Amino acid sequence: MKLKLIVIVLLLVCLLGGGCASVPDFDDNLGAIVKPYRFSFVKWELGAFAYETRQWLGGEYIESPTETVLEYFSLVGQMQALEWQIVADETADIAAFEAELNRLEEQRAALVSSVEQIIADQIREVLHEQDIFNPWDKCIGLRITFPPVNFIMSKLPYLLVISPRDRIESLREINLCGNLTLEEIESIEAEADALGVSSLVVALGGAGALYPTLVLDDASLRFTIDVAVEEWLHQYLALKPQGFRYILDLLGISRDYEIATMNETLAGIVSAEIGALVLAKYYPDYPDYPDYADSSPPPSDDGFDFNREMREIRIAVDAYLADGEIELAEEFMEEKQQYLLSMGYYIRKLNQAYFAFHGAYADDPTSISPIGFELKKLRGQTDSLKEFLNTVADMTSRQDLQEMLDSLE
Repeated sequence: MKLKLIVIVLLLVCLLGGGCASVPDFDDNLGAIVKPYRFSFVKWELGAFAYETRQWLGGEYIESPTETVLEYFSLVGQMQALEWQIVADETADIAAFEAELNRLEEQRAALVSSVEQIIADQIREVLHEQDIFNPWDKCIGLRITFPPVNFIMSKLPYLLVISPRDRIESLREINLCGNLTLEEIESIEAEADALGVSSLVVALGGAGALYPTLVLDDASLRFTIDVAVEEWLHQYLALKPQGFRYILDLLGISRDYEIATMNETLAGIVSAEIGALVLAKYYPDYPDYPDYADSSPPPSDDGFDFNREMREIRIAVDAYLADGEIELAEEFMEEKQQYLLSMGYYIRKLNQAYFAFHGAYADDPTSISPIGFELKKLRGQTDSLKEFLNTVADMTSRQDLQEMLDSLE
């Protein structure tokens, strides 16, 4: 428990930072809009500490860990199927469905703490097999995992992303409570947009600026493992040069969108490899394992390719904005949103803030950054996952990445 307290203290700098340097009038107005909906980091950490203490005191031996995890995700799948039935079947007996949902939720809730610990242990074991322990093991030779792999599966806070209208850039990112209604979300966005910016409230899959980290509680097994690893990696990287530069970017002290993209993309590449290894070792017969290698939507029968379309939209929007055609860019995005819907892809709001958020992940189809390609190229030329991770983690700029690639040619 003392080690967990140390981790919480180390991460508080990240928790208390809301986005970037203050602009009084704008920040005051935005603060007034989000004040009733802000997510409380302190309140959550206190609740998480109490939760962790109860689990630690009441922990017990789990005889069949893999079966316990599979049972949990089977319950999640059953609950999702029932929820779809309630929506789709107008003649459904709502009371009976809700009673069944409540029964399944009780079973799920009884397993959740055990599943968190099992998956954390499995991730840690695979990290050890890859010789990944802590950011300083090369210097001090201490082969213990730090930060400890520890996460809670729960509902996540939302994230309000603010971008200028005349360019795609994340200016503010503010965590909001996770129980917002669609009406409240749209009201927040409308009030923020009235300040002359582009805004979007985003649903998150994980949150690494907390300890323990947060992972969505109703996703697939593979998604859960990948996100748990990715959020742990963000904490690992925060104790390395690149991650420290990313913290400075998040706090607005030294903005560097390329460092943010490198950090997010590095964590995504490494977590995908670790996640695949965890599933192969512990859940080789799990249904979504064989088909997960390529998670991109496949081209449709009529030749529509979602990834290609999103990249082309992003390029066109950048061109409009570079020419100062803000209104044309926004009209174009609205038209494309409707087109994507007609092709079966629902995006609630397509705007500058959408691209600012998703564009930070260089392997996302909305990103035009070459960093994803460069990192994958470096991974292909690096012998071990640990070497790749720590090589990039020691970089403090994209120029370092380019020089490394040049040296390998």
